[in-house]
Amino acid sequence: MSIEYLSQQLGANEKILYTERHHWIFPIAEMIKWIVAAGIIIVVLVLFKTWFHGSWTNWLFVALLVPVFRIVWGFISWRMNVYALTNRRVVEVTGVINKTVSDSSLEKLTDVVLRQSILGRMLGFGDIEVLTAAASAGINNLKQIRKPMEFKQAMVNAKEELEREFGHGG
Repeated sequence: MSIEYLSQQLGANEKILYTERHHWIFPIAEMIKWIVAAGIIIVVLVLFKTWFHGSWTNWLFVALLVPVFRIVWGFISWRMNVYALTNRRVVEVTGVINKTVSDSSLEKLTDVVLRQSILGRMLGFGDIEVLTAAASAGINNLKQIRKPMEFKQAMVNAKEELEREFGHGG
């Protein structure tokens, strides 16, 4: 759905070249955290159910409902947050209900920094720092992105194509 939202904001002759999102391991890790928390709460409720005088099942329901909601919300958030590269700019779309769209013009792109830990290299994720001539505006960091090398390469290629199209650059 974020791609459709972004598509509505494209300029004339602007097209999406590449899209990516956070690596799947990060929402999974968040889900595991909530499952473990729910498990701990359930164990505590079962061990101390006599303290609740017959209403411990209501607490058990709440203890399950909150993590389930948080897991579903985390997955929806992961699906809705997207990084996109167009032939004109790098765009980040975030938010499920309220949307935020940030972008940096490829024309103002000066440098791209890729950071990958050893785990990131093994699992295929990393961070990309986008440096532009207007450093205070636009996207600066694409965090925990899947396939960061491919995204960086696509960004560099799109910048080169844009410079060729407008007849300037090196």
